[in-house]
Amino acid sequence: MFKIVKREEMSGGTVILNEIEAPLIARKAKPGQFVIIKANETGERIPLTMANTDPDKGTITIIYMVVGKSTALFKTLKVGDAYQDVIGPLGKATHIEKVGTVICVGGGTGVAVLYPITRALRQAGNHVITIIGSRTKDLMILEKQMTEVSDEFYPCTDDGSYGHHGFVTNVLKDNLEKRKIDLAVAIGPVPMMKFCAKITKDFNVKTIVSLNPIMVDGTGMCGGCRVSVGGQSKFGCVDGPEFDGHQVDYDELMKRLQAYSEDEKKCYQDFCTIRDAA
Repeated sequence: MFKIVKREEMSGGTVILNEIEAPLIARKAKPGQFVIIKANETGERIPLTMANTDPDKGTITIIYMVVGKSTALFKTLKVGDAYQDVIGPLGKATHIEKVGTVICVGGGTGVAVLYPITRALRQAGNHVITIIGSRTKDLMILEKQMTEVSDEFYPCTDDGSYGHHGFVTNVLKDNLEKRKIDLAVAIGPVPMMKFCAKITKDFNVKTIVSLNPIMVDGTGMCGGCRVSVGGQSKFGCVDGPEFDGHQVDYDELMKRLQAYSEDEKKCYQDFCTIRDAA
């Protein structure tokens, strides 16, 4: 069992932070890697990229959005409760080196994935420009933490309630036009990553994205997390989760992510009905 030692609700309770006791994982995990979590014996296996690790405390931090039955079940867990299974670290770690000026773009809960990567890139001596976006100011997460690990920080909101009024892609393009960028990292909703990569390709800037395909075992055996990269099939769990953003078939990825959308919606509705009646 993996006990929750800290719990925080963000974005009006739609996004939840859990700090979990997992000493073996905390000692080994690196930025960009993920874990697979299961709440109980009958629960679904959910892959989540770690937002932070603390080897001294023996804890890892995950941040997730409540979007379906499993994450709604996760939300019911309080401090002192425990997940039955936490497996990891899985996937390839982010390649970190000093390259010069790096621009990091995050959207939604992708900011949680971006945070340890941004921190590591800055610690490696890079000049880090960070752009994060959300629909409104109230939905923005980890702003303070991202500011602390960035040399320049640009918040964006769709409704103009904070920072730049518009999409992260607008600020990304503006920076690419003004200065030389040596590397871009974009993590967030698939459409956001798609258009970030399209813009950086025009400027010939290497771009890394972190993908979230449907996943079951996380060790390369089931094939459920297949993604097309450069015309070849790759597994998100063992070949990724990070890939060359200019080579990913985003349209195929989005279609695969919708494969079970109706089933997921029904399961979530049934769970909420049972929960509310209890």
